[in-house]
Amino acid sequence: MSFINQVKIVAFLMVLFATISANAQQIAQDSIKSEKLDEVVVLATRANKNTPITFTNVKKEELASKNLGQDLPILLNQLPSVVTTSDAGAGVGYTGIRVRGSDATRINVTINGIPYNDAESQGTFWVNMPDFVSSVEDIQLQRGVGTSTNGSGAFGASLNLRTLSPKAEAYANTTNTIGSFGTRKHNLSVGSGIHNNFYANVRLSKIKSDGYIDRASSDLSSFYTEAGYIDNKTSIKAIIFGGKEKTYQSWYGTPKAVVEGDTEGIQAFIDRNYPSDAEAQNLLTSGRTYNHYLYDNEIDNYEQTHYQVHVSHKFNQYFTGNFSVNFTKGKGFYEQFKDNEELGDYFPNSPNATEEGNLIRRRWLDNNFYAFVYSLNYKKENLNINFGGGYNKYDGDHFGEIIWDSFPSEINIRENYYNNLGSKRDYNTYVKAEYNLNNLFLFADLQYRKVTYKAKGISSDLLNIDTNQEYNFFNPKLGLSYKLNNYNNFYASLAIGNREPNRDDLIKNPVLPKSERLLDWEAGYKYQRKNLYVNTNLYYMDYKNQLVLTGELDDVGDAIRQNVADSYRAGIELQAGYTFSKKFRIDANATFSMNKIKQFDYVVYDTQYDPNTWETVSYTPITTTFKDTDISFSPNIIAGSTLTYNPLKNLSLGFISKYVGKQYLDNTSSDYKSMPSYFVSDFNASYSIKPTWIKEITLNLLVNNIFNKEYVANGYTYSYYYRPENSNNIAITEVFYYPQATRNFLIGATLKF
Repeated sequence: MSFINQVKIVAFLMVLFATISANAQQIAQDSIKSEKLDEVVVLATRANKNTPITFTNVKKEELASKNLGQDLPILLNQLPSVVTTSDAGAGVGYTGIRVRGSDATRINVTINGIPYNDAESQGTFWVNMPDFVSSVEDIQLQRGVGTSTNGSGAFGASLNLRTLSPKAEAYANTTNTIGSFGTRKHNLSVGSGIHNNFYANVRLSKIKSDGYIDRASSDLSSFYTEAGYIDNKTSIKAIIFGGKEKTYQSWYGTPKAVVEGDTEGIQAFIDRNYPSDAEAQNLLTSGRTYNHYLYDNEIDNYEQTHYQVHVSHKFNQYFTGNFSVNFTKGKGFYEQFKDNEELGDYFPNSPNATEEGNLIRRRWLDNNFYAFVYSLNYKKENLNINFGGGYNKYDGDHFGEIIWDSFPSEINIRENYYNNLGSKRDYNTYVKAEYNLNNLFLFADLQYRKVTYKAKGISSDLLNIDTNQEYNFFNPKLGLSYKLNNYNNFYASLAIGNREPNRDDLIKNPVLPKSERLLDWEAGYKYQRKNLYVNTNLYYMDYKNQLVLTGELDDVGDAIRQNVADSYRAGIELQAGYTFSKKFRIDANATFSMNKIKQFDYVVYDTQYDPNTWETVSYTPITTTFKDTDISFSPNIIAGSTLTYNPLKNLSLGFISKYVGKQYLDNTSSDYKSMPSYFVSDFNASYSIKPTWIKEITLNLLVNNIFNKEYVANGYTYSYYYRPENSNNIAITEVFYYPQATRNFLIGATLKF
């Protein structure tokens, strides 16, 4: 469905529900009903205050003052054990999140209980959902295995999003933001309120940014529509939301020498990589905002639309139930200019395969995702039982085409040079039970999950793909929590999680990877008073056959992984907050951890060429074994704090700080292949007024990196031998970073009618 047609649907819903007659006496009661029945949608996949699981809840009000156009991961940066990054450097476009060192492929994401992770890569691409936070009621981040949920297994965390609850009264809001690097955001939200049990909500958003990195622009559009019916026992809601993104690629990163301003190192990089004159000039003159890509349409262009229906019903005072269905349509491509290519690299059977030329190619993905999830809840006195599950179906068509070329021989433009199909089926069922025995809460959660993945055809590397894998997993979780009194609570849990390899693991690795298994031990203490809270959590995550990042990327920026037999993550997470007075409050968190692989075989390929023809003579793997080595991208220290000062009733000032320790780019614990620690501070201000002619006007200011630190938050590395040039038997190591923006600001105004 095109964006124009989606806007037409939005307009239709607005007109339809704006005509529904008001019933003012029912407004307050209907609002309460909507909140309670709306919770049924996410009840089965969330933890509550008695669940012995490590989690943090974030309400929409906590995000409002910072929701000025940056992606959701950036807005969650202050949560415990969280590290975020941005390819474009300024938090708009492609962004990433890691929890306890685990990347997005290990973080299970659901929206209203519906799986959101890409079925094949298992990652989450927030660029496809710009400004989605504006339609979110609350978020729960579970760290560790967490409770049973739908979709891919959680190996680092679960992120559960619940969209806006129906509002009792009609409303209209608009937010407009401007900021550094040409960033601007404009949105409009309208809601009918609940009238005669019906309601509707609509949002339209537009975000643009030039990015901190050169040419790393983003042009993002999104919408959200919801219509529903609610009464004392039943809630029915239909939701359509989606986004369209056009993002200039900044996947390549910046060579370490360029980031560090090392002129000699830059020249050495040029000497061994043979860039064109324009590329060499780009390396020498761009500085830390360098972007490898120079072609003016080197973009990622993708559109994704989600259709959801949720039905909740209260059968009696003990039984409630929910079922949801979802269809997601995604289609798009990324476009690349490639110079000095051989025709045979695209059409190997061509009689002119040795011809060289330039070309522009597009690599497409056209996919459909179907989901059905259900849950039943029985709650009576001290017993609370959830039974649920889901079935997901994914079909993805991958293909590539050349849209322009300069080969001497004529080729058919837009003829597919590769095509393959991926198909995934994912079924799970679970039962959860919680029993209160004199302030001792016993918890059990048993899940069975079956996954099948098939892929067939020709890959983008022109290799035959033919895989058909099936996995059966049993994921039990047991725990208890003890409420000593109204202020003190203790908990402990043991959970087992299993997880299948992703598409790239299955089709790109020369050796078929094994599925992973995680034994997660958690124990914690919570202290809560009116003005003070303290949370302490100990965790030990014991992995078998963990697929770890090697630090290397393939030719389109995807991470390469391999199994390691034994590895672990162990740490302590601390959270505390204290309200000194009505005007001053402090919140802080810190994680101290060890993240180790007991034995890791690091492989570097020794490629020898004939100096006359540049043909490969030999390709020999050289293996080095490391023991008790650090897991990549897993800092030993992560800390954050927020100081909040309210000098006036409607004015809030926040000083936000984040420290992230040194991170290794691969699993060799090499200082050269690492990112330095960084400490960054932001400033946030929010001021609200309520004039007579409008409900409220709120002004928000966010100054990021106020001390103008130059730092990097992501990167990759690889090593190789290049003979006969480096005949001294020393491997060449390339290191690339993703520099983050220096001081920058966003300022926005929200008008509520």
